[in-house]
Amino acid sequence: MENAELDIAFLKAVKSINEHTKPFPADVLLNLYAYYKRATDSQDASEGSEPLISAFKTNALFQTRNLTEDEAKQLYIETVDQYFLYRK
Repeated sequence: MENAELDIAFLKAVKSINEHTKPFPADVLLNLYAYYKRATDSQDASEGSEPLISAFKTNALFQTRNLTEDEAKQLYIETVDQYFLYRK
């Protein structure tokens, strides 16, 4: 997938997640969080969260530390596609 196509697919996946109204499983949310942060190069863990939640977020970011922005976008897209595929 070329960069422009990847960016469009990524933005479409982000939009589908943002528009989804039902709760997500925690593991899916953590993966999406870490992939999004890597894909957008905003890797700081959110402050103000509960300490346990912050620890999970930090761990998720740590596990994705070697991903490039494009790899993170691709994994985000795949995670979204897989989630909605199994929800049907």
